[in-house]
Amino acid sequence: MKELRDAVATEVRKVVVGQDPVVDLLLTAAAVNGHALVEGVPGVAKTLMANAVARAFGVEFRRVQFTPDMLPSDLTGTTALVGGLGGEMRFRPGPVFTNVLLADEVNRTPPKTQAALLEAMQEQQVSADGVTHPLPDPFLVVATQNPIEYEGTYPLPEAQLDRFVVKIDVGYPDPADEEAMLHIVHHGVAPATLDDIRAVGSADTLRRVRSTVDATSVADDVVAYVAQVVGATRTVPSVELGASPRAAVHLLAAAKATARLAGRDFVTPDDVAGVAHPVLRHRLILRAEAELERYRADDAVTSALAAVPVPR
Repeated sequence: MKELRDAVATEVRKVVVGQDPVVDLLLTAAAVNGHALVEGVPGVAKTLMANAVARAFGVEFRRVQFTPDMLPSDLTGTTALVGGLGGEMRFRPGPVFTNVLLADEVNRTPPKTQAALLEAMQEQQVSADGVTHPLPDPFLVVATQNPIEYEGTYPLPEAQLDRFVVKIDVGYPDPADEEAMLHIVHHGVAPATLDDIRAVGSADTLRRVRSTVDATSVADDVVAYVAQVVGATRTVPSVELGASPRAAVHLLAAAKATARLAGRDFVTPDDVAGVAHPVLRHRLILRAEAELERYRADDAVTSALAAVPVPR
C-alpha cells in the first residue's frame, strides 16, 4: 500500500501541489471501502484533486454537480421504455454507477436526493421500481462542500455525515507550494498536465489493498485505546453529542490503513491519534455556547485524546 500511495501522490503532484495529506486520506477511505467528505473554500482544487486521484487509481470517475432542483433519478438512473410500443422497460443507470463519484457541493441538493446517495454509500446499491441494482466495486464517494456559503443549502443530516469515514479540511497551500503551482503548465486557466497522469493502479489493486488493510494486526490495548478515545468525545463538556459506535469502527479501520501507509502490518496508538481528527470531527455536535465561543469540533477531539492515557 505504501508503494501505491507514493505512486499516486507522484501522479497527483503533476496537477496539484502541496496536498499530499489529502491524497493519503482519500486513499485511506478507498482502502477501507468508505467515503470521504472534503470541505474547503472555492479554488483549493477539491474537484481537480478527486479527478486526479481517480485517474491515478486507474478507475472510472464521474462528477455530479448537486443543485436544489436535482431529483434522485438524476443520480441513480431511470426506467425507460426501449423499442417503442411493444418494447420492454429497461433500467438506464445514472452517474452513481462508477468507481469514484464526485458529489460536488453535496449540501446543495434536497434531502430526498441526499437519501438516494446515502443508500448508495451504505448499501452499495440503488433501488429503482422495486429492483435493486448493485454498484461497481470499488465504489468511493468524494463529496465536497463549501464551509462559508450556506444560503440555499440543505445541511447534511447527522446520519449521513456518520457514513463518511473521514472529513478532510482543505486549506490554502503555503507560499512555496502556491508558487510551485504557478509553474505547472496551463492551457488558459486549465492545467495542461491532467492528461499526463498515468494509471498506477486498477480496481483489482484497490480490492487487494482492502484485503491487505483487513489483515493488519491490532493489539488488545490499541483496540481499547480506540474505544476509550471515542467514548471520551461523549464526556467533553462542550460536546452535546459525541461520536457513535460506528465512529469507533471507522477509526480502527482508518488506523489500520495509516499503518499500512507507513509500511507496517500492525497498528500503533500514534496511528489512531493521527487519524482521530479527520475521522471524528464531523460526528460531534457542539453545545450552542461552545460554538459562540468559537470552540471547534477539532478542539473537542484534541481534548478527548488528551483525556485518554496512551498505551505503551
